[in-house]
Amino acid sequence: MTASALIAAARQLSSEVSQLRFSPPVTHVYNPLDYAWAAHETYLRRFGAATGRVVFLGMNPGPYGMMQTGVPFGEVAAVRDWMGIEAPVVRPATEHPRRAIQGFACTRSEVSGRRLWGWAQARFGSADAFFERGFVLNYCPLVFLEASGRNFTPDKLPAAEAAALRRACDAHLLRALVALAPVWAIGIGGFALKRLQAVCQTPPDDLSTPERSRLSAMRIGQILHPSPASPAANRGWPQAVDSTLSQLGVFE
Repeated sequence: MTASALIAAARQLSSEVSQLRFSPPVTHVYNPLDYAWAAHETYLRRFGAATGRVVFLGMNPGPYGMMQTGVPFGEVAAVRDWMGIEAPVVRPATEHPRRAIQGFACTRSEVSGRRLWGWAQARFGSADAFFERGFVLNYCPLVFLEASGRNFTPDKLPAAEAAALRRACDAHLLRALVALAPVWAIGIGGFALKRLQAVCQTPPDDLSTPERSRLSAMRIGQILHPSPASPAANRGWPQAVDSTLSQLGVFE
């Protein structure tokens, strides 16, 4: 039932964000929950069934990760070879000439995804062993591209556009957390931490008492984002993450 709830929530999120419109400098918007849905649904169905785990939350897809595979931080080799997921990926109706969707044929490696899933493999071994203890979500499913092909992150959107996107993504995050009932929710970077805090500290009035109890029992923390743009991440991201998780008491 947990995986089914995640699938239903992701479908609803995809439908809602597909109706949003964004202004320059954003020229192209990709929704992997649409064109790479087969892989994303497989990810949720295969690894989303358990409750009581540690949920890691990222911000939005990278150009050679989830944008290609439909899986959060979805570096191709990690998704295909470690998780055992490979599914057809169609091309978006409007594609940026410098940011083609190649799906699992993409030969570029997503550094953030390689670091995250490489850490999970080094620490837990098999994908099944990691997903017994943890799960990874992205807050926003959309990729924003400028005319040059440069990635535009959702934290830089104009206030009105950000608010509309936030309503849809916050609602999805809340549904996912209620379904997963994690013992910990860990923001991968500061943006994700803020969204976790906002969603959990001001839940809507229509939540049931058991759902509120699940949220109140969950603890929130943050780890360093694995982006290559972060000097700290480039100095030893796996070690930094293990140190932070140890200090928090996660996985103990």
